[in-house]
Amino acid sequence: MITLKTLHILNKPPEHSRYRLCLRAIGPGDGLLLTENGVLAVTRLSGIDSERCFALAADLEARGLSSQVSTDQTVSFDGMVDLTASAENVISW
Repeated sequence: MITLKTLHILNKPPEHSRYRLCLRAIGPGDGLLLTENGVLAVTRLSGIDSERCFALAADLEARGLSSQVSTDQTVSFDGMVDLTASAENVISW
């Protein structure tokens, strides 16, 4: 299980101001979980450690984006709970 300093849960699309604020706030040892409309950014992320960047599988599937993401980077609802439990802090954007 990966241990995260802070898990940033982002449900905003790339056009939203919180999306940009979230990306600026990510520091060393932090992770990013894209949910809801946040998964629309899955192909735009760069500079973020891919081992610490995840997307909720159900939201990817609902938006037709499942094929654009490595299965290593997708998590189920149970996986989301595990990521949240493994983080020292959680911030929802």
